[in-house]
This record gives sequence, C-alpha cells and structure tokens, in this order.
Amino acid sequence: MPAAPAASLGGSFQSFFDALDSFFSNLASVRLLPLLFALALFTCYLTLRARASFNILRAAYPTERISFKRIWGAYFAGYGFNAVIPARGGDVVRLFLTKNSVPNSSFPAVAASFVVELIFDIAMGSVILVFAFSQGVFPKPPDFAKLNAFDLSYLAQHPELTLFLLTLLAVAGLGGFAVLSVRAKAFWERVRQGFTILQDRERYIREVFLVQLGGWCFRFAAFWMLLEAFNVGGSVRNVLLVLGVNAVSAAVPFTPQGAGVQQALLTKVFAGTAPGATVASYSVGQQIAIGALTFGIGFASVFFIFRYRSFREVIARGQEERATSRSPREPRAPG
Repeated sequence: MPAAPAASLGGSFQSFFDALDSFFSNLASVRLLPLLFALALFTCYLTLRARASFNILRAAYPTERISFKRIWGAYFAGYGFNAVIPARGGDVVRLFLTKNSVPNSSFPAVAASFVVELIFDIAMGSVILVFAFSQGVFPKPPDFAKLNAFDLSYLAQHPELTLFLLTLLAVAGLGGFAVLSVRAKAFWERVRQGFTILQDRERYIREVFLVQLGGWCFRFAAFWMLLEAFNVGGSVRNVLLVLGVNAVSAAVPFTPQGAGVQQALLTKVFAGTAPGATVASYSVGQQIAIGALTFGIGFASVFFIFRYRSFREVIARGQEERATSRSPREPRAPG
C-alpha cells in the first residue's frame, strides 16, 4: 500500500529537481535587467503589504506610537522565513516581532490583525482562479491527482481523507471557539481589537484595501518581468495564470513557496506557450530569486532592526514570551 504514495513523492521530487537542472542549464539565457527590475517591484509589493498591516495595527492601537520600520521588518522576516521553510513557520516569526513592535499589544489582537489582510487576498484570489480555470489550460481540481506534485495529488487522490481533515479542522475550530467563548472573555475582546479597522468601512477601503490593491499592481508587474527574464513571455493572461498557480500552491503549504506544486502546475499551464525546459527553468528560477531576495532582507531585518542573531533565536524568544505572557486567568488556546 505505501508504494503508491512513495512513488508519487518520488515523482514530485524528481519533477522539482528536473526543473532545477533546467534552471542551471539555462542560467546563461536569463535576462538580468528584467530580473533585477522584477525583484525591485516585488520589494515594493511587500512594502505596501507591510503598510496595510501598519494601518490595521494603528487603528487597533490608536494611542500607541508604532514604528513602520519595525512592522516592515517583521513582515519581511516572516515572508523570508516562509520562503525557505515549509508549514508557514514564518508566520510565528512575524507574529512575535510585530507584537514586540507595538507597545502594550497582545498576541490575539496582532494575530487578528493578520486575518484582516486576508479579506482582500480571498477576494482577489477568487477572481483570479475563476479566470485561470476559464482558460482551458488550468487543470480542474479532479485532475490535480494526475499532477507530479505529491502533496496536491495525494489529497486529490484521497477525497475521503481530505474531507476528513477539513471536517476535523472545522470541529476543532468550533470546539476551541466554544471553550474560549465561555472561559476567556478577555481573549475575544483582544481578538475584536485586531478587527477594529473593519468597523470603519471607509477607512478600511482607504488604508487597507486600496493599499493592498496597489501592492498587487506591483506584484503583477513583478511577475510580468520575471516571465520576461526567463523568456516565457510576459502578458496579462500569462501573469494571471501564474497568480492562479500561486493561489493554489499557497493553499498547500507543505513545501517552501509550494515547491513541487508550482513546478507541476506551471509545466501544465504553459505547455503550449514556451518550451518545457524554459518553463521548468522559470518555475524554479522565480522561486529561487524571490526566496533569496526575501530571505536576505528578512534576515537583515532580524539582525539590524530587531538585534537578533538568527531566526531560531526569534522563534525561541517568541515561545518564551508567549508562555510567560499568559496570566493565570487566561486559558491556553487549544492547539
């Protein structure tokens, strides 16, 4: 029985390393100027994302002095860590650094402020996925089982297991909600504090939604330049397909940046657009470029802004502070 999953896992790794080999084989053909321009645009995209986060926190803590530089550094540190480490460990890094950057803040309120950012992402991601699936080149969810991406294909091949996991998460979430609603009124008050900006719709649109929209314009331009840099060819359609691939791979965070999932999907999506070796080179090259950029800026932020020597030290300090910050009356959140 384990042979099939093992074969799928082997095929997923083989697909990734084949793409990596294509990247190094075609390294000389990469256009440097569009690549550098793409990285500059992507930095602008994340900076605007950090600005939206800053505005959300400023609404939650209007009387506190909050440094945008520290919120920016925390955002890049979290994103950079996620770029090289699976399972969204960078979110923990960002949570701790952001909490320490906002005087008198709490972990529940800061975590809730992160959720506010997802409203735009869900809205934009849904539109992009509708477009991607309408193009006839994007595989339908049932066809994910045929892709050379272990995590995505395994879940598609085992719908009962997928449904069970989703049900388990839903039940655990409802159970946690019920327990905390009864035992931790203060906890939910802090959570609501993180959602403060949603009470002022005009302010949310002006300081969050439109800022994130501006950021996505930079992201769109960045991927256009990356497609040009790796000779796939930039176009509105191609960029939207790439963003669709990113949306799917982000939903399966078992590998850094959805490595494996992205290679399989991009190869399928651009099969008739560019040679397979070119697409493979792009699929790995853009991940390496973005990962190196964000990890480098993130590590520099941890060292120069927050004065920590490593991401490991940040995580350890965050766990210590979370443990000591709980009062006897505040129950530990489930999970």
